[in-house]
Amino acid sequence: MVKTKKIPLRKSVVSNEQFPKKELLRIVYNKAGEISIDPTGKAAGRGAYIAIKNDEAKQAKQKRIFDRVFQTEIADRFYDELIVYVDHQVERKKLATVTYSIDEAPEI
Repeated sequence: MVKTKKIPLRKSVVSNEQFPKKELLRIVYNKAGEISIDPTGKAAGRGAYIAIKNDEAKQAKQKRIFDRVFQTEIADRFYDELIVYVDHQVERKKLATVTYSIDEAPEI
């Protein structure tokens, strides 16, 4: 009998939807009161997840989600960095699925 590996699910603090952990981005708030993006998902501190979607990052800023989640005031600069980071990740994901035939491959 083949054992199927359990996929860890986490809830996005923006949409309250559950996603596989790999499809989410962890935001961590540490004891020193610093908030940061945690691409490894292993940084020490309290974590909250958002889906890697442009609209979720923008909603997080509009609703100041992380101010509420971590019960502290977070600078707009962090939200702006988050939006840029998520945009970048979304574009990378798109590129990973693009395939070119040899005729239409971009010149390097």
